[in-house]
Amino acid sequence: MKKILVLGFTALTFGASAVLAQSGPSQQEQAACRSDAMKYCSSHIGKPAEMNACLKINKANLSDDCKKVTESRGG
Repeated sequence: MKKILVLGFTALTFGASAVLAQSGPSQQEQAACRSDAMKYCSSHIGKPAEMNACLKINKANLSDDCKKVTESRGG
């Protein structure tokens, strides 16, 4: 029984870490990239992981503020 509890807690901890790592953008990040997102990646709105990938692909075209946000998110 103790082993099951430990395994369950471990799975819950790793699951929570994955969710936090994939969290969406802050309001400041959204504001910095709003116009670029609409211009280059509008089909990915509401999908943070896809939006981040699209912004990375279009990095050369982004505003300076949005480039900073994209870089801070691994782009």
